[in-house]
Amino acid sequence: MTEVAAVRDEAAMIAAILAGDQRQFHELIRPFERGVYRMALSMLRNEAEAEEVAQEAFLRAFRNLSKFRADSKFSTWLISITLNEARSRLRRQKTVKIESLDGADDEQGHVTPALLRDWREIPSEVLERGEVRSILRRAIEELPEIYREVFVLRDEEEMSVQEVADMLELSVSAVKVRLHRARLMLQKRLVPELKSMNLTKRGWLAWF
Repeated sequence: MTEVAAVRDEAAMIAAILAGDQRQFHELIRPFERGVYRMALSMLRNEAEAEEVAQEAFLRAFRNLSKFRADSKFSTWLISITLNEARSRLRRQKTVKIESLDGADDEQGHVTPALLRDWREIPSEVLERGEVRSILRRAIEELPEIYREVFVLRDEEEMSVQEVADMLELSVSAVKVRLHRARLMLQKRLVPELKSMNLTKRGWLAWF
C-alpha cells in the first residue's frame, strides 16, 4: 500500500470514528502500538509505567481525535501525545533532571565531525543476538532525556529532522547537535562492551 493510500485510509477511518464508529479506533492505532510503547519505554525505563503511558496516550488520542489536523501525520501526532505523557510522568516523579543546552555555542550548528556514523549500521546478524540488543537498549535508556528523546524520534521512529524539531520546539541545528551528542554517548558506552564480546574479530566495529 502506498503512503498516499495509507493516508487516505487513515482519513476515512478518522472520519468514521468521529461519525460514531468507535470500533475503528483500534484499527487506526494498531500499526503504531509498538512505536508508542517503545517511545514510552525509552523515556520511562520501566515496562509497567510505559504500558500505562501508552494506554493513556491512546485514550487521549481518542478523546481529542477531533482536534487532529491532517497537515501532520497521524503517527507524528500520536507520538507527540506519548512524549508529552511521558514527560508529565517524569516531572511528577522528579526522577529525571532535564539538562539545559541554552546558550551552548555548538547549538548554532558548529559541530565536530561525528565519530559514529550511524548506530543503525551495526550489522543485522549482530543485532539478532539478544545480548547485543539488550546492551543497545540499556545504552539508549541511559542517555539523558534531552538526548534520548531526539535519538528515539530520529533514529528509531525515523522522523525527519524537521519533524523532530517541530515536535520538540527546537531549531533544526539544535536537533542535529543533540542527535550528534547522543550518538557519541552511545559510541562511548557500546564500544567497550562489544569489544569485550570479541565482535571485532569479524570486523563488526570498524565503523566506530
